[in-house]
Amino acid sequence: MNNMNQNNGMQKRMLIMTLVVFVFFIAYEFLVLKPQQEAKAALAKQEQTQKQNSAPDVNASNTQMVSTDVNGNPIDMSKSVDALSPKTIASSQIVSVIKTAKNIIEIDTLGRVAQVTLVEEKYKDENAKQIKLFEANQLRPLEVRFADVNLNTEAFKVSTVASLSNVDASTSAQELVLTQTLSGTVLTKKFTIYPDGHYDLTVSSTNDKQFFITNGFRPNVLADMYAVHGFISKLNDSTLKTIEDGSLDKNHDIVGAKFISSFDRYYTTVIYNFEKSLSVSVMPDSESNPQAFIHGGNNVSFSGFMGPKNHRDLDTLNPELIDVIDYGWFTFIAKPMFLLLQFIQGYIGNWGWTIVILTILIKLVLYPLSYKGMVSMQKLKELAPKMKEIQAKYKDDKQKQSMHMMELYKKHGANPMGGCLPLILQIPVFFAIYRVLLNAIELKGAEWIFWVHDLAEMDPYFVLPILMGATMFIQQKITPNTMQDEMQKKIFQFLPVVFTFFFLWFPAGLTLYWFINNLFTIGQQYFINQIFEKKRVEKK
Repeated sequence: MNNMNQNNGMQKRMLIMTLVVFVFFIAYEFLVLKPQQEAKAALAKQEQTQKQNSAPDVNASNTQMVSTDVNGNPIDMSKSVDALSPKTIASSQIVSVIKTAKNIIEIDTLGRVAQVTLVEEKYKDENAKQIKLFEANQLRPLEVRFADVNLNTEAFKVSTVASLSNVDASTSAQELVLTQTLSGTVLTKKFTIYPDGHYDLTVSSTNDKQFFITNGFRPNVLADMYAVHGFISKLNDSTLKTIEDGSLDKNHDIVGAKFISSFDRYYTTVIYNFEKSLSVSVMPDSESNPQAFIHGGNNVSFSGFMGPKNHRDLDTLNPELIDVIDYGWFTFIAKPMFLLLQFIQGYIGNWGWTIVILTILIKLVLYPLSYKGMVSMQKLKELAPKMKEIQAKYKDDKQKQSMHMMELYKKHGANPMGGCLPLILQIPVFFAIYRVLLNAIELKGAEWIFWVHDLAEMDPYFVLPILMGATMFIQQKITPNTMQDEMQKKIFQFLPVVFTFFFLWFPAGLTLYWFINNLFTIGQQYFINQIFEKKRVEKK
């Protein structure tokens, strides 16, 4: 097979693969995710009473902890409610309300975090109400399970007593003590709550009763197909362990964890101790989602935070907590890229224009690669007639065809892979900025211009996706096309429509990046085209 045929074959496979991937995502979004979300929403409205879904059974030291409801009755996980229940918690079940400058934390009768409401103005849901992190039927943060089955059953029947029913930590650190007196032990939780919303906690039990404590199921504000959501931990050797929702089929033990985090796209429930590491058991629930329990022994201390994965806030608590933000495979590029984005925003003051400037900087840095690829495509376009002649002349002798093709390439300084290699080298950068903009909670509530009032949400009028698709179409028209196969050409021409449709539901900040990127690519391609046109005229 000659190099030209190899190049065409590779292009064809790449295009078909791209189209198939995007069509799959679109089909999955509309045929699977949206019906599921609509069904869950309908069931949630019908839910009149709170139903709780505790964690799976925990096994430790051959002693079993059972899942029970608030009345102490064992829960049949196979009959648990799949629908999301309302996020409001009955006031009769709340023993203490903690107010900080960043959130409101409600503690229920079992000493667990019943709900966290974000109070900053920008954290509002689609109904313009302040965002609440947890569903009423999920595993609660700071829920304790005893290794002793009988004691565990009793613990779900006995109410916790709070030292204060209302705690105002909005301006200074405050303390709260929760006490649960059982027949075999006294469980005590001593909190120090800080204005920034994080807390220090010591949990202890008398009579050497062994217990486990959880950071709860992840926040359920935005968990979609575009971003990773599930569980992540950082170990003493600084490696990260990520378990995505739906992927855990058996118990997984972690020894020596610096932090554990359960997270959706923008929010996290994290527990950390950088002085004394944590031992953790991660177990699947009925849907193979990870749920973590810390081995507390009879006394354990740690700090925690429940809220947005804001880079500066996490860095202030501890620089290592930045790893709570999961950028995926291209983290090594994405992290410094976000820091650059944040640095630029510090001067510009507007996240939208910051994205525009970052896009321009990336295009300038990658210009040498882009230039080489564009020049290579132009040369191949000019050689297309001669390539056709060689293919027709030696159609029955592939070896000679390949040899003459190579001579033609060498004579004119063309490279059949010259257009592909620069693109391949740019892919990590494109994916990194994609992950950064997709996971940046900093874009939440950030306005850009006119109609775009939240860069973390989709463009409400679809202006940016349409502009992105239009510029992609123009880019296609002015880019030299060396494809000989008509099917390849049709697939290639259809891609702007597919991409536009796909980007309709993307965050406006991400769509803005691709639009600006296309604009400058068009400018670069036009510049190269003019140079070659001038040379062509001079040759005449």
